[in-house]
Amino acid sequence: MLNRLEMLRIFCTAAESRSFKEAANRLGISPQAVTRAVKELERLQGELLFHRNTRHIQVTLVGEKFALIAKERLRAVDELFQTSAPNSGNELQGRVRIAAPVGFGHKCLMPVLLELSTIHPQLDIDLTLSDERVDVVDEKIDIGIRIGFMRDSRFIARQLTKINMYVVASPDLINRVGRPASIEELNHLPVTGLVDRNTGKLWPWVFSMDRQWTPSITRFRSADTEAELMAIQNGLGFAQIPDFLVQDLSRQEKLVRVLEEVEPVPWDLYIYRPQRGPVPQRIRLVFDHLVSRLSVR
Repeated sequence: MLNRLEMLRIFCTAAESRSFKEAANRLGISPQAVTRAVKELERLQGELLFHRNTRHIQVTLVGEKFALIAKERLRAVDELFQTSAPNSGNELQGRVRIAAPVGFGHKCLMPVLLELSTIHPQLDIDLTLSDERVDVVDEKIDIGIRIGFMRDSRFIARQLTKINMYVVASPDLINRVGRPASIEELNHLPVTGLVDRNTGKLWPWVFSMDRQWTPSITRFRSADTEAELMAIQNGLGFAQIPDFLVQDLSRQEKLVRVLEEVEPVPWDLYIYRPQRGPVPQRIRLVFDHLVSRLSVR
């Protein structure tokens, strides 16, 4: 049995033609294939769809009505499979779900997304900010930003830049307690700590040669990086903070870097897509724009 969609296409072309041979030429198939398709369709419908003679065909009244319905149904099917041209703009609208760390999202990502939303007002940006690992499948994330390792080989990942980790404090605190000369001296100085929401414990500080140090006593601790940053600026303690949060404050001399000689190897900043396969134009647009803007951070 012929594919029924193909059968309808043959019938609609024949209904617009003067003969089955003309329909066959328009479709690039044999006249016999057109005849078989029409006969099968007539059998299925239980109605004569064409009047025939040796030279011409004429669609019947039943055939005319059926052709109107068939064309509409075929048009609806074709629309399901239509793909917008890359530059048509038809796909530059709709929702794009993005996940990123909290501090990076506020400081670096939001300005770029606001810029992009101005250029493409039909985009619907759905942003999740969390320092916890997001389940990109359950959360239906289209694009993710991650600091650190990318272990999932299913992701399409691209390295954007490097993130440095600085130990900093306010000038006022340094004037009061002095600068640490070694990692060990941090044990005798006021410090703040960032809480890992997954474990409830403090994130360890990392240094060169894979050394780590975890505060045992803190003057302030929080799972929110911006709250910790406010505490540091107000002189509550020393802290280890990613560079994108403190660069401006350091240039303005509101925070001072210490222990520079033992700073760790910079961490990688990645952007990734969790799914392989075809990528909608709106997601590719956002992905490429973020790559362009965040790579020159």
